[in-house]
Amino acid sequence: MKIVRFGDLNFADRIRELTASSSLFDPAIEQRTREIVDAVKLRGDAALAEFTERFDGVKLTSEQFAVTQAELLSSSVKADDALRSAVEVAKKNIETFSRKGLRKGWSIRNSHGGTVGEKYDPFQRVGIYIPGGTAPLVSTALMTITLARVAGCREIVVCTPAGKTGVINPSLLFAIRAAGATEIYRIGGAQAIAAMALGTPTIRWVQKIFGPGNAYVVAAKRLLFGHVAIDLLPGPSEVLVLADETANPKFAAADLLAQAEHGSGHERVWLITNSAKMLRAVEAEIARQLSKLSRREFIERALKNNGWLIHVKNLDQGVQLVNQIAPEHCEVMARQAAKVSEKILTAGAIFLGGFSPTVLGDYVAGPSHTLPTGGAGASFPGLTVDQFQRRTSVVEYNRASLKKALPAVKKFAELEGLSAHGRSSEVRLEAK
Repeated sequence: MKIVRFGDLNFADRIRELTASSSLFDPAIEQRTREIVDAVKLRGDAALAEFTERFDGVKLTSEQFAVTQAELLSSSVKADDALRSAVEVAKKNIETFSRKGLRKGWSIRNSHGGTVGEKYDPFQRVGIYIPGGTAPLVSTALMTITLARVAGCREIVVCTPAGKTGVINPSLLFAIRAAGATEIYRIGGAQAIAAMALGTPTIRWVQKIFGPGNAYVVAAKRLLFGHVAIDLLPGPSEVLVLADETANPKFAAADLLAQAEHGSGHERVWLITNSAKMLRAVEAEIARQLSKLSRREFIERALKNNGWLIHVKNLDQGVQLVNQIAPEHCEVMARQAAKVSEKILTAGAIFLGGFSPTVLGDYVAGPSHTLPTGGAGASFPGLTVDQFQRRTSVVEYNRASLKKALPAVKKFAELEGLSAHGRSSEVRLEAK
């Protein structure tokens, strides 16, 4: 891991290095993704089959894209009691949290006496991407599909890559079905995003796309924004631990290692501490714990690429750096953690104290773990249930309220040179 100390002569340069753009904005990745998107637009299912064979090693016809009912029933039979229990616990917390976030319609009388308000309807057809890669992200199915179901979306389309045998992990299939998906396709990568955004003969167009993914998936979402609505830009995982001398270095090290193990090599982890002793202790703990972990190779690659141990002058400087980085997950292990967190304004999610590891947010706490990465947290929030709702404003005037509004309407129409605008109100008041 890279070590930076506030006393270093090149401290400012190193900070600029660690806050540089992530893989989400790599121009080479964007160009390759654009080629995939263009191919799907032009050749539809044929392009999907070609990319599935090239990238996933699976040869499929368009008739084989969709997961069958027999496969879903098989996944249910294979689900043991422990999996069923874990899915149920997580789903219950996610549902409870999500219901609190649903937007409700409202109306008021404005100064003219007209009725104005908003109504919220679920998107009727949404697409959700579940990454495959080196691990079946069962939790991601729950953290996305459940929200769509709670919001009332009628058609919930899921795309996720299959293994080399063409089979989707049965535990993942079980979770996808339990969460409420109505269609499931064994298609992954940027090509899946393109299919949902543009439509093919087999996979119909959706209104909005949700879900995390690798740099290519996120690049596809950026490129297709406008063809379809997009939730946010959740790419490779990140965690930042802000710690003072009261933190437990074992806990901090374990959480850094946990987020580095996803496998893309683009994961980013940071420790920011005002204690030189804590920095050394966490560094030692990372070395000690790493030797016992099953995905050591993946973790080492991520730590080498984007692992940082940062010694700051004080916690205030640490908080400033947190806001500059805008991490996906931010753990605050310090005295008065809640008070410290009040100044953190750009994190996707905040975890307070030594007994609130990021993994709780990953799996079971309730808030969705689909969060902005790559600095996007400065502008985007994490995934919430109201993002599955479509807002519409509603206006209703009667003759009296229209008459009251007319002078202002006529003045604006005159100023803008749009006489038909003003006339469209006047004609109503002239009618007998």
